[in-house]
Amino acid sequence: MRWYYYLAYFFGGAFLANALPHLGNGISGHAFQSPFASPPGVGLSSALTNVLWGLFNLVIGYLLVCRVGRFDLRKNPHVLALGAGLLVMSLMLAHGFGRFHGGL
Repeated sequence: MRWYYYLAYFFGGAFLANALPHLGNGISGHAFQSPFASPPGVGLSSALTNVLWGLFNLVIGYLLVCRVGRFDLRKNPHVLALGAGLLVMSLMLAHGFGRFHGGL
């Protein structure tokens, strides 16, 4: 297995984690921070913008996990790389969004 497959799985996990808050808020009709707001990442974007941004993140995550190498849920190194990306991005998102929504 090439080393950059693990890097792709890590970033695939990060993109999948980033898809969740945008899709969740967008689908429920709530405005939420996105890179397209003014100022970027601070202002609120529409629900539609968040759904589109969440779907974009989902597609990129899929491509990185399912189209790079041969990801196997039964191989611990593959799952650990994906899980590490999910964990790191989730903690970063919790910290970043927590400033605006009463979290951290």
